[in-house]
Amino acid sequence: MNHSGAAVRVRGLGKRYGDRTILDGIDLDIAPGETYALLGPNGAGKSTTIEILEGLRRPGSGEVRVLGEDPLDARRAWRARIGIVAQSTGDLGPYTARELLAHFGSLYPNPRAADEVLELVGLTEHAGKRATKLSGGQQRRLDVALGIVGRPELLFLDEPTTGFDPEARRQFWGMLEGLTGEGTAILLTTHYLDEAAHLADRVGVLSGGSITAEAPPEELGGADARVPLVRWRDPHGGLREERTATPGLLVEQLCAHAAAAGAPGGEPAELEVRRPSLEEIYLELIGADS
Repeated sequence: MNHSGAAVRVRGLGKRYGDRTILDGIDLDIAPGETYALLGPNGAGKSTTIEILEGLRRPGSGEVRVLGEDPLDARRAWRARIGIVAQSTGDLGPYTARELLAHFGSLYPNPRAADEVLELVGLTEHAGKRATKLSGGQQRRLDVALGIVGRPELLFLDEPTTGFDPEARRQFWGMLEGLTGEGTAILLTTHYLDEAAHLADRVGVLSGGSITAEAPPEELGGADARVPLVRWRDPHGGLREERTATPGLLVEQLCAHAAAAGAPGGEPAELEVRRPSLEEIYLELIGADS
């Protein structure tokens, strides 16, 4: 494992296609053992960023170092240190899950055993089944298995739990937490904001070619974005809401007014106090209508 230095270090990364700016001076650091979720709307430049980090696309400007090397100049030994789980692995031929893992594992200097990986992703009972006969969710688990069989120091995960049921997602999250505990760095892209909130040590929001916000999930958007929201229905049936740093005081006032008006239970109907979710804050940051 590469425990010294950053797993990813990017400074001033830019990329243009013709007169269109895709990336406009991105800085990015990911430490060993850290999970970083890169979020952004479609077309924001996430795929371009990741392809540059993987050495599949040339940057227009800036400095890129992945596991200490320039991905464009990296040799086969460097590639053996990264794992890639794309949205689809493609045609895997007439091979069983175990055969594929054994073959892929043979390409790495210190692979995990095929049966160990099958157990990690919950495919043990399907080990002898051809990949083409697996269900969509099972094929996605196999994609993940192929990405981790080589014990990568850096794992790229692109929408990894698409097609997973809720229980499988939770099991998968536990597996990723085990990998980061071993020192693996993870760069995650996902449309499931609860997944980013659960897994990520830090979240970066890519919008308009720049990382416009970056923080641990519980701090994204700053203190103002985390102000609690009080929501209730007024005596005329209208739904009201108010952000306040003192929700307890507002609730006390609302309940006093409701009790004076003879409201059932002495409180407004549908009274609710909550903090904005990561999804709501994210949508606000990218200017979407939540």
